[in-house]
Amino acid sequence: MGERLSPLLLLLILAGCEGSRATPRVEELKGPRVLQAIPRPGFVLQKGDGSPFDFRKETGGALTFLFFGYTHCPDVCPLHMANLAGALHSLPPETARRVRVVFVSTDPERDTPEVLRSWLGQFDPGFLGVTGSPAAIEAAMRSVGMPPAIREGELPKGGYGISHAAQIWAFTPDDSAHVMYPWGVPREDLASDIPRLLGIWPGR
Repeated sequence: MGERLSPLLLLLILAGCEGSRATPRVEELKGPRVLQAIPRPGFVLQKGDGSPFDFRKETGGALTFLFFGYTHCPDVCPLHMANLAGALHSLPPETARRVRVVFVSTDPERDTPEVLRSWLGQFDPGFLGVTGSPAAIEAAMRSVGMPPAIREGELPKGGYGISHAAQIWAFTPDDSAHVMYPWGVPREDLASDIPRLLGIWPGR
């Protein structure tokens, strides 16, 4: 038989195991904290099949990343979606399955259900695209304290751009947003934060 571990060594090993399962700390998060947590809003938009999408009811209790943008966006929107997809694909499947991504189009004129589905599918087929009337989209943005998106003038190469805020909101399982992610956040930071967000605010 092998040598028996001394009681002191056994205690040290057990302490190390317990430490590895310690609850993550807020100070470890990469994303900036919001000054005051934002309750998960209950705005209602439309899914691709035309059925209503109530954000609070359909995502309640899940870690949900919420972003407002449009598929013709040249930089901010595709980079955010690529980083979110890359972060999720780098995590264990059991962790990634607990995360939802909701993309609200601020360009309902061009972002038809087919366009949204095809564009988001390039990043992750599980990403959900929703939209609605300009008034409904503006109400949804205001529900999280964001200014409305503004349609810009015609571009030299045709078409038009839309000015919109660039942050991603992270609504944790306790149904509040404590953290937001600005333009340029690396996918490594998102991947690092996802398990922490699930551990710090696990909900019920």
